[in-house]
Amino acid sequence: MQDCIFCKIAAKEIAVELLYEDGEVLAFRDINPQAPVHVLIIPKKHVASLLEMSDEDHALLIRMHGVVRQLAEELGIAEEGFRLVVNTRDNGGQTVHHLHFHLLGGRFMTWPPG
Repeated sequence: MQDCIFCKIAAKEIAVELLYEDGEVLAFRDINPQAPVHVLIIPKKHVASLLEMSDEDHALLIRMHGVVRQLAEELGIAEEGFRLVVNTRDNGGQTVHHLHFHLLGGRFMTWPPG
Protein backbone atom coordinates (compact mmCIF):
# COMPACT_ATOMS: atom_id res chain seq x y z
CA MET A 1 0.00 0.00 0.00
CA GLN A 2 1.40 3.36 -1.03
CA ASP A 3 0.51 5.32 2.10
CA CYS A 4 1.33 2.65 4.68
CA ILE A 5 4.32 3.69 6.79
CA PHE A 6 5.24 0.09 7.61
CA CYS A 7 5.16 -0.85 3.92
CA LYS A 8 7.53 2.06 3.29
CA ILE A 9 9.83 0.79 6.06
CA ALA A 10 9.70 -2.73 4.59
CA ALA A 11 10.55 -1.30 1.15
CA LYS A 12 13.49 0.65 2.68
CA GLU A 13 11.91 3.97 1.70
CA ILE A 14 12.04 5.02 5.37
CA ALA A 15 15.18 4.24 7.33
CA VAL A 16 14.96 2.59 10.74
CA GLU A 17 17.47 0.81 12.93
CA LEU A 18 16.67 -2.81 12.16
CA LEU A 19 16.96 -5.27 15.01
CA TYR A 20 15.92 -8.19 12.81
CA GLU A 21 15.24 -8.89 9.17
CA ASP A 22 14.60 -11.95 7.05
CA GLY A 23 12.68 -12.49 3.83
CA GLU A 24 9.28 -12.11 5.51
CA VAL A 25 9.67 -10.15 8.76
CA LEU A 26 11.28 -6.95 10.08
CA ALA A 27 11.76 -5.72 13.65
CA PHE A 28 12.74 -2.25 14.82
CA ARG A 29 12.40 -0.02 17.88
CA ASP A 30 9.17 1.93 18.34
CA ILE A 31 9.68 5.70 17.88
CA ASN A 32 7.41 6.34 20.89
CA PRO A 33 8.54 3.67 23.39
CA GLN A 34 6.21 2.72 26.23
CA ALA A 35 8.82 0.61 28.03
CA PRO A 36 12.62 0.41 28.15
CA VAL A 37 12.35 -2.25 25.43
CA HIS A 38 9.65 -1.53 22.86
CA VAL A 39 10.09 -3.25 19.52
CA LEU A 40 7.71 -3.49 16.58
CA ILE A 41 7.66 -6.75 14.62
CA ILE A 42 5.99 -6.52 11.21
CA PRO A 43 5.49 -8.71 8.17
CA LYS A 44 7.00 -7.30 4.99
CA LYS A 45 3.77 -8.26 3.23
CA HIS A 46 0.93 -5.82 3.83
CA VAL A 47 -1.73 -7.41 6.00
CA ALA A 48 -4.02 -4.80 7.54
CA SER A 49 -4.73 -6.68 10.79
CA LEU A 50 -5.13 -10.13 12.29
CA LEU A 51 -8.66 -10.21 10.91
CA GLU A 52 -7.46 -9.73 7.33
CA MET A 53 -5.04 -12.65 7.39
CA SER A 54 -5.66 -15.32 4.77
CA ASP A 55 -5.15 -19.02 5.42
CA GLU A 56 -1.80 -18.70 3.63
CA ASP A 57 -0.72 -15.99 6.10
CA HIS A 58 -0.85 -18.24 9.18
CA ALA A 59 2.70 -19.46 8.59
CA LEU A 60 3.75 -15.81 8.65
CA LEU A 61 2.17 -15.40 12.07
CA ILE A 62 4.15 -18.38 13.34
CA ARG A 63 7.32 -16.83 11.87
CA MET A 64 6.60 -13.56 13.67
CA HIS A 65 6.21 -15.43 16.97
CA GLY A 66 9.60 -17.03 16.40
CA VAL A 67 11.10 -13.57 15.99
CA VAL A 68 9.48 -12.52 19.30
CA ARG A 69 11.23 -15.37 21.10
CA GLN A 70 14.58 -14.61 19.46
CA LEU A 71 14.45 -10.88 20.20
CA ALA A 72 13.27 -11.41 23.78
CA GLU A 73 16.40 -13.50 24.36
CA GLU A 74 18.73 -11.10 22.52
CA LEU A 75 17.33 -8.00 24.25
CA GLY A 76 17.53 -9.56 27.72
CA ILE A 77 13.82 -9.59 28.56
CA ALA A 78 13.03 -13.30 28.24
CA GLU A 79 14.13 -14.22 31.77
CA GLU A 80 12.03 -11.61 33.64
CA GLY A 81 9.15 -11.56 31.16
CA PHE A 82 7.59 -9.26 28.62
CA ARG A 83 4.28 -8.26 27.10
CA LEU A 84 3.28 -8.95 23.49
CA VAL A 85 0.48 -6.73 22.16
CA VAL A 86 -1.44 -6.91 18.90
CA ASN A 87 -3.87 -4.02 18.53
CA THR A 88 -6.66 -4.74 16.05
CA ARG A 89 -8.73 -2.09 14.31
CA ASP A 90 -9.70 1.29 15.72
CA ASN A 91 -11.34 0.27 19.01
CA GLY A 92 -8.42 -2.06 19.67
CA GLY A 93 -6.03 0.89 19.46
CA GLN A 94 -4.53 0.07 16.05
CA THR A 95 -3.17 3.32 14.61
CA VAL A 96 -1.13 1.85 11.76
CA HIS A 97 -3.27 -0.52 9.73
CA HIS A 98 -0.50 -2.99 8.97
CA LEU A 99 -0.28 -6.03 11.23
CA HIS A 100 2.38 -5.56 13.90
CA PHE A 101 3.36 -6.91 17.29
CA HIS A 102 4.52 -4.66 20.11
CA LEU A 103 7.18 -6.43 22.17
CA LEU A 104 7.45 -4.58 25.50
CA GLY A 105 9.77 -5.32 28.39
CA GLY A 106 12.42 -4.09 30.75
CA ARG A 107 9.95 -3.06 33.47
CA PHE A 108 7.02 -4.49 35.42
CA MET A 109 3.85 -4.36 33.34
CA THR A 110 0.69 -3.27 35.16
CA TRP A 111 -2.90 -4.31 34.50
CA PRO A 112 -5.22 -3.16 33.05
CA PRO A 113 -3.05 -1.86 30.23
CA GLY A 114 -5.28 1.00 29.07
